[in-house]
Amino acid sequence: MAFNKESNGFTFGFAIALVVVVGAALAILATSLRGTIAKNGEDKKRLDILSAFIDLDQEKINRKNAEAEFSKRVDMTQSLVIDAEGNVVEGKDPFEVDIKKEYKDKNLDPSKRSFPLFVAEKDGEKVYVIPVVGKGLWGPIWGNVCIAADKRTITGASFGHKGETPGLGAEITQKYFINGWIDKKISDDSGNPITFKIVKDGTGKGDAVKVDGISGGTITSKGVEEMINRCMQPYVKYFSTLN
Repeated sequence: MAFNKESNGFTFGFAIALVVVVGAALAILATSLRGTIAKNGEDKKRLDILSAFIDLDQEKINRKNAEAEFSKRVDMTQSLVIDAEGNVVEGKDPFEVDIKKEYKDKNLDPSKRSFPLFVAEKDGEKVYVIPVVGKGLWGPIWGNVCIAADKRTITGASFGHKGETPGLGAEITQKYFINGWIDKKISDDSGNPITFKIVKDGTGKGDAVKVDGISGGTITSKGVEEMINRCMQPYVKYFSTLN
């Protein structure tokens, strides 16, 4: 039986068949890669946490050895999840908590969010890694902040973003911005949370509450400011119970 390749029926039939074949192929591919995609996502999360307290390039840590290096440096038996009031939430795996998803969920009361805390070791000292999430100019921003054994002092950090402007808001990932947070205290001598202010007048260095911002990246800088001030509060409350 000959097909009239010039007919509308043949054109529609061919298009439908093509959609079915391509759709089936994509479905099979997605299913077969699901495990790999999940593993890559987990390794990316491990690298993000590690980058808050070590230099990944210097330590030669990448996706291939991320899981092994994470296991050596982060003590998941001590890591935990707290609630908005700083109370420990039993039975929750901190690595499984998706703070980005919870932050985006408009139906989730902020007081019901989970706050993972990772306990690690650096140079023989216990450190605490706090994941943070917020909003920049064009989309979500996030990061991890490393707190020293004194449970107050910021000793490292790493930040990430989705879609911030190169040379402006995207500069939150650069060392010069991150270094501005080093040695800042997240709580005062009375145990109250510090409220940070990101400034553009160059007065952040040596100031207890100011951090130098990014030239031309005001909205993203303010997004980081809000993110840190909001996300640190539950952890300050938790740390106060350990003293």
